[in-house]
Amino acid sequence: MKIATYNVNGVNGRLPILLRWLEEDQPDIVCLQELKAPNERFPRRELQHLGYEAVWHGQKSWNGVAILAKGTVPVVTRRGLPGDPDDKHSRYIEAAVDGLLIGCLYLPNGNPAPGPKFNYKLHWFARLHAYAAELIELGVPALLVGDFNVMPTDLDVYAPERWRDDALFRPEVKKAYAGLLAQGWTDAMRHLHPDERIYTFWKYWRNSFERDAGLRIDHFLLSPMVLPWLRSASVRRRPRSWQHTSDHAPVMIKINPTDATL
Repeated sequence: MKIATYNVNGVNGRLPILLRWLEEDQPDIVCLQELKAPNERFPRRELQHLGYEAVWHGQKSWNGVAILAKGTVPVVTRRGLPGDPDDKHSRYIEAAVDGLLIGCLYLPNGNPAPGPKFNYKLHWFARLHAYAAELIELGVPALLVGDFNVMPTDLDVYAPERWRDDALFRPEVKKAYAGLLAQGWTDAMRHLHPDERIYTFWKYWRNSFERDAGLRIDHFLLSPMVLPWLRSASVRRRPRSWQHTSDHAPVMIKINPTDATL
């Protein structure tokens, strides 16, 4: 089973890119972030033409997350992260797909830091911690997938010294990410590639992609039940080289569930 995450940076504006990549890589489950579209403008029909059903949590101009599944309809279990009923940002959706519980998330950027946006990021992270701990306690095959807007270590950023004060790399944020791992979640990419420089995002400016001056901010966290099924993890770099593409590349893992029944 192939599961992917892709920050599309505008699902309608980048729709030709998304459809082209889906046809090429044929993932079974896909988590999308930064839809930048209200619910009524999600391109459901175009995705259905490729065999994908979808559930989504949209928002006009900003944020937005979705889960796609090939040949089956994801069953929504949650829209929105618990812990703050006043939070209107569309940053979390969760669904059961083929016996797996998939949480698709788009964690806040947090810049400039310090400041209100950074405080919101830390608050959102605290809510994620609380909910992620509940999922671990349930003991189900679960994955937390998406754009975490965190570079966990120096190995995940091309020039660490330039990013020390950025909201994606500050000590508080790296500590929060490490806290998820301490709960029992495993970073799939780092588990399989512990010492390799791997990036998932490259800015549009200064030929960042061509120079491979990137960041690793798109992650798969696997619950203890899923970890033994992990077979591979890779960044699908080709779509990042296409014209009018997202500044992120898709990331994909392959798992072989031995008994994926909730």
